Formats: sequence, structure tokens, C-alpha cells
Amino acid sequence: MKNSEILELSTEELNAKLSEERSTLTKLRFAHAVSAIENPSRITKVRKGIAQLNTELTKRKAASASEKN
Repeated sequence: MKNSEILELSTEELNAKLSEERSTLTKLRFAHAVSAIENPSRITKVRKGIAQLNTELTKRKAASASEKN
């Protein structure tokens, strides 16, 4: 997912996408443990996507916290 796409999402959509990506990662890891998956680099891409979503959520939380002060 591109950073520009992440910025367009609302906070609720970010949380939903984050939980979706985490479940995808769990499924990929399980499938890879049982038998080799066709494209193991997909696990890395999903992990990086989760990190991007977490980063954006952290930025938004920090921005809202600074606005309250």
C-alpha cells in the first residue's frame, strides 16, 4: 500500500486495515510453516505494510495529543 493511500484513510479505516493485515500475516506465517508458500517475500511486504500503518496511527495520535495541550 502506498503512503499516499494510507494518508487518505481515516483513523477508523486505518485500524480496520491494520487488523486485516495482521490476520493476513498470521495466515501467511501459518501457511509457510505447513508448506512452503509460492512467494515468501509476501510476508516481508505485509510486515512492512503493518509498520507503515502503525507509523501513521502513531503520528495521528501524537498530533491529536499535541492539539489537546
